[in-house]
Amino acid sequence: MKEIIWLGRGGQGAFTAAKLLGAAYTIDSDDKYALAFPSFGPERRGAPVRAFTKLDGKPVTDRSQTEKADYIVILDDTLYSPQLSSLLKDNGKIIVNSKKAIENADSYDAEKIASQFRLPTVNTVMFGILLAVSGIVSEKEAESAIKGYMPEKIQERNIGALAEAVREVLS
Repeated sequence: MKEIIWLGRGGQGAFTAAKLLGAAYTIDSDDKYALAFPSFGPERRGAPVRAFTKLDGKPVTDRSQTEKADYIVILDDTLYSPQLSSLLKDNGKIIVNSKKAIENADSYDAEKIASQFRLPTVNTVMFGILLAVSGIVSEKEAESAIKGYMPEKIQERNIGALAEAVREVLS
């Protein structure tokens, strides 16, 4: 089972990104299963939020929070802590939206890409970075998930941001 932890703040779209990944993973196959769910305290914009995506070749029934992740994706670098590495499986990676290099993590300036596409959040940019780093889903599957989940008026900008994030990682 592949497990991803998403860390963000309320309103940044961490749970949306978790759901998009699950949708993309299952979109073209009846033999793939996904579960995405959030974990947060009092609901308010700006409060820390955790979301989880679990991906497997059999139905995912474990709804408990991930204890050891393949990837931790951080939408807000103020949520990074060196202790997060203890939540990784062997060969796991931490991916952070940050303008600066962060020790023991892959850092990308997702806000730069989001602003190019006039997006208020970095969730689809970080989704694109994750798929480029991990290969868990294809860019085509991710685009299909965006088309199936997001309102039509914002699909094109989010697909463009996702594609730009993939290009930046792979170049």
